[in-house]
Amino acid sequence: MPRLGPDDVACWLLKTTRPPHVIDPGWTPGGVRELTRCVRASYRLGLMTAGAPCLLWLSGRADPGVHAIGAVLGAPRPGPDGPLVDVRLRLLAEPVPRGALLADARARTAEVLRMPAGSNPSWLSDPEFAAVHDLLEAPGA
Repeated sequence: MPRLGPDDVACWLLKTTRPPHVIDPGWTPGGVRELTRCVRASYRLGLMTAGAPCLLWLSGRADPGVHAIGAVLGAPRPGPDGPLVDVRLRLLAEPVPRGALLADARARTAEVLRMPAGSNPSWLSDPEFAAVHDLLEAPGA
């Protein structure tokens, strides 16, 4: 795939294998947290800017999908074990399940679905991010 440019990325997607209640035991649906997340060093970090939309993606077999939505707080910075990025995220009452995104023609091409073990951060295009928003607004979401 060609390198991403600023116009390709509608939303950053940060992956975790730890459910939100493990990341912060007091984090309840609707609650907002400022978190520092580890990311992989790559050219993508130069594209991450303050205010950019961001999602928290839970990987693995138990409840994979989008669990929180928010924004990047600033450019990635060096950390002791690799780059770090600060984000502000609101925990969703119900996650957007991986299966729901696979079932949506706009989202099924998302990098996180095609290559689950791929880069962190991952990203969503405009149509993929729109699918997430539509699923968040669907009755019962």
